[in-house]
Amino acid sequence: MVAISPDFLAMLRCPEAVHYKDKGENPGTLELVHDCWLVCADSGYKYPIRDGIPVMLIEEGKKWKETALDALPVPPPDAD
Repeated sequence: MVAISPDFLAMLRCPEAVHYKDKGENPGTLELVHDCWLVCADSGYKYPIRDGIPVMLIEEGKKWKETALDALPVPPPDAD
């Protein structure tokens, strides 16, 4: 697995939550989970990192929203 640099992670934002007006001045921040998932606390969306590339599509993040952190597959499955 290719790790995401802390500087790159600091720049990324959830494309859904970045528009939220009620989440403070910096909505949509992401947390790296299991070294292969980006998780947004504001939206609950979870974005897989495949081959070192974050898949930041709203549809992809929404698909994993109800999956518990400890149930996220490692590594993320290939796209359907």
